[in-house]
Amino acid sequence: MGAFELEHLKQFTLTRVLNDDTVFKSISLLGKLPSSDPDSEPVQSIVNLQKTAFDPNNASSIIPAISKIQLTEVNDIYAWMLGWIRSADGTYLDADVKISVISPATDVHIRKYSSQKHAMISETPKLYEKVTKPFIDAFPKSRTQWVQNILDHITETEDILFEDPSPIHGFVLLPDMKWDRKSLGSLYLLAIARSALIRSLRDLRKEHVPMLERIRQEATRVASEKWGVPKGGLRFYIHYQPSYYQFHVHIVSVEYSGFQGMSVGQAHLLEDVISLLELDDGGPTGIFERMTLTYILGEQHGLYTPMVDAGAEI
Repeated sequence: MGAFELEHLKQFTLTRVLNDDTVFKSISLLGKLPSSDPDSEPVQSIVNLQKTAFDPNNASSIIPAISKIQLTEVNDIYAWMLGWIRSADGTYLDADVKISVISPATDVHIRKYSSQKHAMISETPKLYEKVTKPFIDAFPKSRTQWVQNILDHITETEDILFEDPSPIHGFVLLPDMKWDRKSLGSLYLLAIARSALIRSLRDLRKEHVPMLERIRQEATRVASEKWGVPKGGLRFYIHYQPSYYQFHVHIVSVEYSGFQGMSVGQAHLLEDVISLLELDDGGPTGIFERMTLTYILGEQHGLYTPMVDAGAEI
């Protein structure tokens, strides 16, 4: 995805509303945007907007009302922007619309952002080997190209707050794009492991404890030095299932309580993960590979139907 301009965004044509969330003040729209190749057809795209509660009945008028955008970052097929809606007197206030664009958007993206019912799934070690591991093995590398761009210093290089270059136990620390970089109450950082062998919580072993402890140590130091966050002011957690299979740790302000991804059934506190790994006997399989993990899964997720068909307890 190249340079992103307001006129390009304004050419978005709405196909349908994927999801509207009045609690999180956001709406996800499926439609089409012009291709970077002028001779090609418009590409299927997702535009996510977040502000005060949106009325889905007025979805087709939201994009045309945006009169100014400021590009925050572009990485592979993803772009993040701040957007402004002109006030009645024609002046601009602080950005009141946060915009993210996925173009081209795959069917996986569409399912992810669509309104859907959820269920609690108990994934036994047997189900992990039979269903989840093959699903992860088949996960296309293109879905994590944006992660590789960060690790290779192709994009977001200036945003990196700390980096350990070790290919085995190294990681990068940088702000998450969901953070507006202004409000400390919603501070959101991300630590991404360099090793492609650590794909999820299931792959963690006792030998990874030093890496996890250093993530906690360096994030705490950076947050204190850069933003004055006091000791104990950060919450560290790991998702299972994650949205992409390159191991990463979410780091947010302890005051940040409105994000859905911190819910029980998805988020595992880093400190608890470290403690369990330290109790492990160091055998050929890790403690998380031997555990039954229960989590929330949406019916649109690629694992949902295979899990149900394989007899997962719901």
